[in-house]
Amino acid sequence: MSDLYYLTKLPKNSIEKPILLLMLHGYGSNEEDLFSFASELDENLLIISARAPLALDFGGFAWYSIHFTAGQDKFSDIPEAIQARDQISEFIDQLEAKYHFDKDKSMLMGFSQGAILSYAVALSYPEKIKNILALSGYILPDIIQFPKEQTVWNQLDFFCSHGNVDSVIPVTWARNSEALLIQHSIPHIYREYPIGHGVAPQNFSDLKKWIEKKCKKSI
Repeated sequence: MSDLYYLTKLPKNSIEKPILLLMLHGYGSNEEDLFSFASELDENLLIISARAPLALDFGGFAWYSIHFTAGQDKFSDIPEAIQARDQISEFIDQLEAKYHFDKDKSMLMGFSQGAILSYAVALSYPEKIKNILALSGYILPDIIQFPKEQTVWNQLDFFCSHGNVDSVIPVTWARNSEALLIQHSIPHIYREYPIGHGVAPQNFSDLKKWIEKKCKKSI
């Protein structure tokens, strides 16, 4: 069983099948980071912000170990990342059983390491999450469990953003990820912003509009 600690913001109005927005923070952060967006987002979303399981110094947490001096192919601890991917997948199942959210309109938002795992969860288990906001991350093929029929990916929709002067995760990695989305005809939006490793005000405005559009489609 997944035992992830999480923060919750329930929908303002009672909804039989609410829209889930699950948040996954980045390396060295915690569940309060992305949750700071919650008050600015649609008030009828069910917002869950999870804390990663690996404790670091100074109150930070990680989903898996990373090696800062390695290249892209060795940057992430692959076995730990796969374990985290499946733990998040199981966590989604538990949230569905508890809150009965609308699986056809569910959303997953991840930043940095959380974005890498958001890509991995969605592409490995596309039946669980339909809309993905991947902020300052990239697709890591080594942690994706490819489905037998990749046409199921066409049901997904991504909002992908990256800072074009990011010194933590190079923007070229994000551009290569968009090329993979294009190659597999996966619906997506990809945008770059003049910022480093973070979320610029315009980035937040754009992702907020994207979320609002998804919520309106549910009415």
